[in-house]
Amino acid sequence: MTEQNSKPSSPELVSSESGSSDLGTLYVVSAPSGAGKTSLLKQLISQVSHIQTSVSHTTRAMRKGEVDGVDYHFVSQTEFQQLITEKAFFEHAEVFGNFYGTSKAAIDLQRQSGVDVILEIDWQGARQIRAQLPESRSIFILPPSKEALRERLFGRGQDEAAVIENRMQAACNEMSHYNEYDYLVINDDFSLAVDELKAIMLAERQKIARQQKKHVQLLSNLLD
Repeated sequence: MTEQNSKPSSPELVSSESGSSDLGTLYVVSAPSGAGKTSLLKQLISQVSHIQTSVSHTTRAMRKGEVDGVDYHFVSQTEFQQLITEKAFFEHAEVFGNFYGTSKAAIDLQRQSGVDVILEIDWQGARQIRAQLPESRSIFILPPSKEALRERLFGRGQDEAAVIENRMQAACNEMSHYNEYDYLVINDDFSLAVDELKAIMLAERQKIARQQKKHVQLLSNLLD
C-alpha cells in the first residue's frame, strides 16, 4: 500500500559545504502512468534541499495558478521553432498539438549552481538525454504489480474501461524499457521508495571524482 503523507524517515541530505561549485547531476526519471512518480518526487524535493525539477518550455496556454518560469517557460510557437533551429533543446516533442522541450541552457544553469536536477520524461526522451549527456543518471520507477497499477488507474473513477486498458497497454510498453536505466525503484511502500531515491542521490554525491572536485584544498592538506 502506498502512503502519500508519510513523514521523513531519514535526515535531509545537504551539502557539507554550502556554496560548493561542484557540478550538479542530471537525473532522468521515468515511470508508467499510475506508478506514483509525481508524488514520490514531490516528497523527495520537499525533504532534500539540493534537488530541483527541470522547468520545460511549452507552447501551450498558461493554466490558472501556473507561473511562468516555475511550472513552465511559456513561449509562442514561433519562439519554440526558433529554439529548435538553434538546437537549444536536449529533446522536444509535440503532444496534443502543443510543443514541449527541455532547454540545455536552463539545465546547465541549475547544475552549475551545484543543484541536482530531475527531469521527468519517458523512455524515448531518456534515450536522447543519455546520448547527449552520458554523465546523467537515470532512474525507473515501477509499481509493485500490474494489479496495483490497474487499481491506481481505475482509482480516479473518471475514465471508461476501454480508456484504462489503453493506458495499461501504454504502461506495459513503458515498463518494458526499465532495464535501460541505471537504477530501479519499486513504489510499494511510499516512504521506503522515497528513502531509496534519496540513497541513490546521496551515493552519487560521494563518488570519488565529485568529492575530489569538491574537497580539493582538504585533500591537498591531508596528503601534503
